[in-house]
Amino acid sequence: MLPPSLLRIDLIVMLPLFCALAWTLPLQAKSAADPKASDDSVLLALQTEVKKDFKSKVEPFVKTYCFECHGNRKSKSGINFEIAVRKPAVAPFSEIWTKAYVSMSAHDMPPEDYDKQPKDDELQRVLDTIAKTKYLSAKDPGPFVIRRLTKTEYGNTLHDLLGVDPAVAAELPDEVPGEGYMNSLSPLQSEQYLSIANDALNSALAAKGSPPTAVQKRLFGETPAEGADLRAEAAKVARSLARSAYRRPPSEAEVTTLLAVFDLGRTNKLDYTTSLRLMLKAVLVSPQFLFITPAREAAAGEKILPLDDYQLAARLSYLLWATMPDVELSELADAGKLHEPAILKTQVKRLLMDPRARALFDGFGAQWLGLAELADKTFDTKKFPQMTGPMRTAMYDEARLFFDSIVRENRSVVSFVDSDYTFLNGTLAALYGLEKNVTGPEMRKVKLTNANRGGILGMPGILATTSFPNRTSPVKRGVWVLEQVLGQRVPPAPPNVPTLEKQDPKKAASLTLRQRTELHRTNAVCANCHKILDPIGFGLENFDAIGRWRDQDDTGGAIDAVGELPGGKHFSSPRELKAIIAARRDDMARNLTEKLLAYALCRKLEGYDEIVVDRLMETIAKDGFRMQTLIAEIVASYPFMNRSIE
Repeated sequence: MLPPSLLRIDLIVMLPLFCALAWTLPLQAKSAADPKASDDSVLLALQTEVKKDFKSKVEPFVKTYCFECHGNRKSKSGINFEIAVRKPAVAPFSEIWTKAYVSMSAHDMPPEDYDKQPKDDELQRVLDTIAKTKYLSAKDPGPFVIRRLTKTEYGNTLHDLLGVDPAVAAELPDEVPGEGYMNSLSPLQSEQYLSIANDALNSALAAKGSPPTAVQKRLFGETPAEGADLRAEAAKVARSLARSAYRRPPSEAEVTTLLAVFDLGRTNKLDYTTSLRLMLKAVLVSPQFLFITPAREAAAGEKILPLDDYQLAARLSYLLWATMPDVELSELADAGKLHEPAILKTQVKRLLMDPRARALFDGFGAQWLGLAELADKTFDTKKFPQMTGPMRTAMYDEARLFFDSIVRENRSVVSFVDSDYTFLNGTLAALYGLEKNVTGPEMRKVKLTNANRGGILGMPGILATTSFPNRTSPVKRGVWVLEQVLGQRVPPAPPNVPTLEKQDPKKAASLTLRQRTELHRTNAVCANCHKILDPIGFGLENFDAIGRWRDQDDTGGAIDAVGELPGGKHFSSPRELKAIIAARRDDMARNLTEKLLAYALCRKLEGYDEIVVDRLMETIAKDGFRMQTLIAEIVASYPFMNRSIE
């Protein structure tokens, strides 16, 4: 335990010190144009073409069909095309065009009851032009986010630095999932970090008067000989601690601040080791530890700056391992070699083959597939008593091991849909009807002979998260496939549309779920979107709300999995639907690339990012859309390797 004097120092000094250790860079820098963009003649030519087409095609179109409801006089839903059409590349307006593209593609806009309707070819010309809005963006790595470590990353980093259980960070609140991360700290959070630092140090370091722990010797070195200059020795420790914890060499100002904490301990009659402990605590609550910060500041006039090797090492390590760089990454950063293409590619593969790479699924994969919510999802316990804690864990682990196998074996992204194996234990095997073949709690790889299974479309955990507590949802499953697998944007449901449960009871009483859904689709407002997404959901109706195979739905009616997708693609079973989806490998690969790039950058993609994705797709396609190539190319991409500054 800490002496009372040190506890008082915590309250009086540490929180103000947190501010004293803050760096000078803004939390989020504004994007800026790269001076070299003028040399990109192809991009300039495209920009000229798109501006011309916006003037000649889009402006007359929106003037005829959109201004009445979305103009200067009236701006329904806050959308004003009169302004947006003149500045399509400006961020707020580019978002308007993205939404407009989705709505017009689904024929939701202009509304069916509007007296002016465009011809199909006229609409298509406008859609083609809107799709090229990305070319109006200057070459730019985009807004750079100096972000705080997530709860998982913070716990893992404390483990690697101090050897403590990552669960020491369990009291921190969970993050809201998404492409971005929080980059602020409240006073309450600051106190939480201080409390966690105390717990971690109590666990890692010896109590006063006890022999030093191995961790203590590694962090503080040997006790200085009698008569040694203790402050000079503390300075060496400060540099070493900061180099590890900050994931980069500290500045002289940062070392001076840490030595001030050591001096404070000595002034308060603390011995050498306890003063070092106080200094280490200051490190653990500093912004440099809690945030991933650059080692080099920009010179005057620099607008876009390549990531230094230290920041690149941290960005890579936290992306794939959710923890601090290891010795090999750190040494490459010290040598200034990590940014070299061949070395960077080798390091990506090394990190992916390490067990710690499961963090990529926990951070990205589970969020992408929607499994992050599985543990807390409500199910009707009478109808589905199988949904116990062990079952939910097995569902999650199946997806994690499957994702990990595709990455480790460098399979194509198509394997996510078209595979003939999975990972099961005795608990989960019961949902597959394989309980006689697979027993016991251990998860293992299992060859599947039923072609309706295999891949994420037939995976119980995903089928469960896309269901309601007491029944399946063809709509939710259809939306999930379109958005999460194929990368299509589905417009939100219009207001005041009744749910299936609120349909006319007499009409719905004798109908199957499919028939009730089709009755729901007779609403003209809903028809355009549902004619695409509902068939996909119907194609998965042989799987009940927790992923078991069935031939009849809850009403006793026979399952009708027949459907048709745009382009005349027919199917009558999950197996045939899977084949159609798997054939769209370009869409699948682009969607996964966009989502993983956004996750890696901790922000939404916009502007020039779309051009980056185009170029990534060209490279990835040459290698058959293999996962290790996809990940390596994202790490080597322009926005991952560079940052824009004010």
